[in-house]
Amino acid sequence: IFYVVAENHATAKNSPHIEALRKKGVEVLLLSDRVDEWLMSHLAEYDGKPLRDVAKGEWDQSADDEEAKKALKEAEKASKSLIERMQAVLSDRVAGIRPTTRLTSSPACLTVAEHEMGAQMRRIMEAAGQEMPETKPTMEINVEHPLLQRLDQESDEDRFADLAQILLDQAALAEGSVLEDPATYVARLNKLLVEMSSP
Repeated sequence: IFYVVAENHATAKNSPHIEALRKKGVEVLLLSDRVDEWLMSHLAEYDGKPLRDVAKGEWDQSADDEEAKKALKEAEKASKSLIERMQAVLSDRVAGIRPTTRLTSSPACLTVAEHEMGAQMRRIMEAAGQEMPETKPTMEINVEHPLLQRLDQESDEDRFADLAQILLDQAALAEGSVLEDPATYVARLNKLLVEMSSP
């Protein structure tokens, strides 16, 4: 049984983490009550079926699908240099970057390890004044997305860095997180918009 936890129903319903499942017609539990992530962390299964948070761990839906497995291997090979460049720029903010089949229309999403606390629970604990250990999410990228293909072709390293940071910030926003430095995100985005509109 797949589920996704978010700040509100709209964020859960539009979560990039469920794109591949939605495309396959698989139903996902949309959880948005504050207690949901805590409750789900104490439940391993329901009616003999294991419960799985779609925002945690590596996406293994291709495990039984040889074609999907082959596509993922090819994506890993084709995006090796892009991932290395992105990792160099984003290493202080993410634990790693990897291609995924979890995404179908979004360029990127953030995931945490299976055993780590999810973003929603971290926000609740921090709001309650709890000191939380610093952890970094993994950024999963959709190498078929036009933004990633454009990023891969970018030769200007400063622009590449700005685009990579913007993609990471957008992935954080899509999961319902608040940016640490929204002013810098806006400045980067405005800079790129001005460059695009210049003759």
